[in-house]
Amino acid sequence: MANGKYAASKLKKDHTDSRWKDKRYSRRALGLDVKADPLSGAPQGRGIVLEKVGVEAKQPNSAVRKCVRIQLIKNGRQATAFCPGDGAINYIDEHDEVTVERIGGRMGGSKGDIPGVRFKVIAVNNVSLNEMAIGRREKPRR
Repeated sequence: MANGKYAASKLKKDHTDSRWKDKRYSRRALGLDVKADPLSGAPQGRGIVLEKVGVEAKQPNSAVRKCVRIQLIKNGRQATAFCPGDGAINYIDEHDEVTVERIGGRMGGSKGDIPGVRFKVIAVNNVSLNEMAIGRREKPRR
């Protein structure tokens, strides 16, 4: 390690070079998390429903979680989104436009016992899924 009178530039270069060994720094500097994210860093996104799917819960739970496969409008990527609420899947049909947001798992991952599902549906055709599930509003017919 340089420690002479004119060693500042070498110390600075060594410091910036060694930062790339830090995993968090290198992922942030290269933008890998944003590139891998289907929403590209946005808090919410809109997509078209391709199909309804049932995802089996992880052990020790035994259930079929109701989800939908969507294709995002902004970049054409496909993702799986969970439909929260009792009977909420019945208000979603194929080719509907849904609004999704992150489900809230650690480090951008899935939450709870739903493997590989990172998003949840919050609105169908610009009407809140929660309001439809409790019977306050009806889904608009296209």
